[in-house]
Amino acid sequence: MQLLLQSFPNFLLIFCRITAFFVVAPVFSTRSVPAQFKIGLAFFASVLTFLTVGTSDAVEWDGEYILAVIREVLVGLLLGFTAYFIFTVVQMAGAFIDLQMGFGIANVIDPMTGTQSPILGNFKYIIAMLLFLSMNGHHYLLIGIMDSYKWVPLSNELFARMYEGSVSEFLVKTFARMFALALQMSAPLVVAMFLVDVALGILARTVPQLNIFVVGIPIKILAGFMVLVLIVPGFYYLFQDLFKTMLESVQQLLAIIKS
Repeated sequence: MQLLLQSFPNFLLIFCRITAFFVVAPVFSTRSVPAQFKIGLAFFASVLTFLTVGTSDAVEWDGEYILAVIREVLVGLLLGFTAYFIFTVVQMAGAFIDLQMGFGIANVIDPMTGTQSPILGNFKYIIAMLLFLSMNGHHYLLIGIMDSYKWVPLSNELFARMYEGSVSEFLVKTFARMFALALQMSAPLVVAMFLVDVALGILARTVPQLNIFVVGIPIKILAGFMVLVLIVPGFYYLFQDLFKTMLESVQQLLAIIKS
């Protein structure tokens, strides 16, 4: 019992980090995953992690323990938020495409997150989620959060890194990188829609009697779907690179917190 009481503060800190990670991490944070499953999975992952590294650094019940809990929650949230950035890229790329195709006015409710999302953005998000599961990406996330204690132990310097501004700088650079990736993903369809707009503009100048507004929307939608059919087979390799970028970003964040 004495050993259990001494180890319980360490286990609670591990449980806080892993639970916070599951709150925002892709796949695990979706509304379709029951809360009981999330808590149970976080508990068993915490037990396995505690048996591996939980007893290396003893934590005392003192006034700094509340700060330690907040620090571990922030670490878990930062790791999960960084991993979730990739799926935000997919939705942003879909939003760019919908805006060009004319679907931007018709948003749908995403059952995974419960928020409104563009039609093609939701379509790409579902494909990305299926590919992520087929590539065992959720296993890599579990391994990553459990192995994060090898990089960032319980006695980490997160508050110092946040005070220096390295964490906020990393988040800003990551967001800029993800925004650029979203533009690259949507570039083929956006360029195709731009060429269609140029062709419609020339047609409007040569045939003024033609109602371009009525004719142009179906043409843009048809051309957009034709280009989309051509690029869908390449989504596998594209999302594979995105998932690799996600893991690299998580490793960079761990290295920043560790330094």
